[in-house]
Amino acid sequence: MHEVEGGVCAPKGFKAAGIHCGIRKNKDKKDFALIVSEVPCAAAGVYTQNLVKGAPVVVTRRNLADGRAQAVIVNSGNANTCNSDGEEVAKQMCGLVAGVSGIPARDVIVASTGVIGLPLDIAPMAGAIDSLYSSLGDNSADAAEAIMTTDTVPKSVAVEFELGGKTCRIGAIAKGVGMICPNMATTLIFITSDVDISSAMLQKALSADVKSSFNMVSIDGDQSTNDTCCIMSNGLAGNRPVTDLGADYKKFCRALGYCTVKLSRMIAKDGEGATKLIECRVKGARSVKSARNVAKSVIKSSLVKAAMFGADANWGRVLCAIGYSGELVDPYRIDVCFGSAAGEICVCRDGRGVEFDEDKAKKVLSEDEVTIDVDLGSGRYGATAWGCDLTYDYVRINGDYRT
Repeated sequence: MHEVEGGVCAPKGFKAAGIHCGIRKNKDKKDFALIVSEVPCAAAGVYTQNLVKGAPVVVTRRNLADGRAQAVIVNSGNANTCNSDGEEVAKQMCGLVAGVSGIPARDVIVASTGVIGLPLDIAPMAGAIDSLYSSLGDNSADAAEAIMTTDTVPKSVAVEFELGGKTCRIGAIAKGVGMICPNMATTLIFITSDVDISSAMLQKALSADVKSSFNMVSIDGDQSTNDTCCIMSNGLAGNRPVTDLGADYKKFCRALGYCTVKLSRMIAKDGEGATKLIECRVKGARSVKSARNVAKSVIKSSLVKAAMFGADANWGRVLCAIGYSGELVDPYRIDVCFGSAAGEICVCRDGRGVEFDEDKAKKVLSEDEVTIDVDLGSGRYGATAWGCDLTYDYVRINGDYRT
């Protein structure tokens, strides 16, 4: 397996486009995206568990009930959430795709991201759908840009691997830098593949994968109303169909996991106002669930995040976050070390502080990617979570996000 260029257009048979249609006031910002497969696809999705759900989430879940899809239409600048006509607008967006492509509206994934509670006017999208459709091509980068909100960089990845001697690919784009603490998926993520795989196996793979990838990301502890992660796989690679939990399924899952973990790191590093990526690696837990909960508790802690912003080796905040994680741990077995490209420094052994060089610690924590290694000393299971530091700019960005 190795990385390739192309994002969602890397797999055979996929085209994408992204343009400005007028939802966002800034004409330099793309706000309308489309991804289309040449042929119908097996499809699967995971979504927010927030009780307040965006209308596109409701419509997409309904459309994917049969495990089939062929296109994705997305707008940024307006979440189409908490609107009286939200579902109708989301269905109209699917109808726009049907009108220009002939793809049935029921086979369209629809998503929206942006401000909650503002009516979404279909007119700008209706006026631009012909231009969007005619722009389809090897334009994954444009689509990735068009789904951004407060993201500072587009997020994209693609890998190539073999199944039964056939070359296969998975590609993906994502957006999301704020309102991120998922319970099933996170932000907006669109994944494409040319693997021949059943929709049942695709759903199984995606549902399992997000538990150790997107579910392990937290920017601010807030769960979005529009979180959607969808995958379409069109089978054009020509591999023997993946219909069971055999070796080919496992290879597919490894390739999928590579993409989702890389996107998870990108999302965390680009957190609103962030200056650094924080990766918490937990080992020595009694179960995978326990390891995940501890790792997530650490990277969610506002005090830990603030300490990382200040490059302050305040390891007591890490232990505090472990202590309220809800997991039964022995505090007198916990070890904590900080690491980065500048080196590693251990700050806690058996739940107690040890002497360390404060100047070295400052250098370690001043890098743009920092690891927090936690050994619970009570088992053989581990997990990794990703977050970012908490900065002044996070408050500034969210203080005037709507206006």
